[in-house]
Amino acid sequence: MKVLLAGGGTGGHVYPAIAIANKIKEHNPDCEILFVGTKKGIESEIVPKAGFELKTVTVQGFKRKIDLDNIKRVFKLCKGLEQSRKIVKKYKPDIVIGTGGYVSGPVLFNAAMSKKVTIVHEQNSFPGVTNKILSKVATKVLTSFEDSHKRFPEKSQGKLVLTGNPVRKEILQARKYISRKNLGIAEDKKMVLCYGGSGGSEEINDAMRLVIKNMVKEDVAFIFATGKVYYDEFIESIKDIELKPYQRVMPYLDNMADGLAASDIVIGSAGAISLAEITALGKPSIIIPKAYTAENHQEYNAKSIEAQGAGIAILEKDLTPESLNEAVFKLLGDKELLIDMSNAAKKIGKPEAIDLIYDEIMKAYNESPNAKKKKETEVKEKDASAEKSVDDSKVIGIKKK
Repeated sequence: MKVLLAGGGTGGHVYPAIAIANKIKEHNPDCEILFVGTKKGIESEIVPKAGFELKTVTVQGFKRKIDLDNIKRVFKLCKGLEQSRKIVKKYKPDIVIGTGGYVSGPVLFNAAMSKKVTIVHEQNSFPGVTNKILSKVATKVLTSFEDSHKRFPEKSQGKLVLTGNPVRKEILQARKYISRKNLGIAEDKKMVLCYGGSGGSEEINDAMRLVIKNMVKEDVAFIFATGKVYYDEFIESIKDIELKPYQRVMPYLDNMADGLAASDIVIGSAGAISLAEITALGKPSIIIPKAYTAENHQEYNAKSIEAQGAGIAILEKDLTPESLNEAVFKLLGDKELLIDMSNAAKKIGKPEAIDLIYDEIMKAYNESPNAKKKKETEVKEKDASAEKSVDDSKVIGIKKK
């Protein structure tokens, strides 16, 4: 079996693709897997490190306004379509999976036109333009938020399957008491985790200064990842605050598994993978969606979590030190509310997402004409081999006589 995966631009598109590839390889050790991405995307570093081959194509997203730059991007798209066509034709994949980003478009379109099994995985509550278009020609569309279904075209409604976003094994396996022991945090102490995505968030950082001051005052344990770019400036701004060993400010949190498992509340942006991790562990959250994301998808993600009672959404335009401080201490002071939010998060969370995704991919493949044809060929070859063995044994018997 040969699998082609296309996705890139951000970790939110690449990490799900790698998780899917690992799952397929786990169940099918002999299968071949090839990734398609761009040279400038994060996938150019992450995919080879994960042990997979990466082919690159030329493609770039369009701006909303018409200008000379957009005309150049049309030519890049045409080039990307031709490059993708050649990759699909040469590689001859049995399954083609797109996890988002502009690179998914030309690859999955060519695969669909070649009658390949094509699977779209949409991570967000508000589907991207590329995935909306692809959903019309794809074999199946796997979603992560139930309310995303109403935002897909009518033509693709029968293809939609809610599976969730895949969550890393180390996060699913983390346990609160062990993680607290690893981090040196007492079991009875309240603990807050805050991070603004992999690069940090200046807006969250500005609001967190007051929160940190009050958490130190109330002896609350916390881990706050500022983002590498903002770290030195942030540390300088709180130099007069004396932190305890269990109150940490760091540029980046490498050990997300322990940080999440140990926390009572998580504060962060509304990236789809982050929310999948938070809900898989049943963590109450304060979600601050980043403004100006594609299709404003983070706001839709955050509002979906809030609507189901699993978190509080604060838009960047409404975020102030006071509003964040009020939300944090409201949750820390209300044990019953934390329990209710935790239970709501668990209902949303899909720790089994990667298994559901794999099952749907294989179901689509096994139902395809090519798979059925391969099975028929294998059965015929097996029967022919069995007949030959019988004939050979008869010949051997005659010779012995």
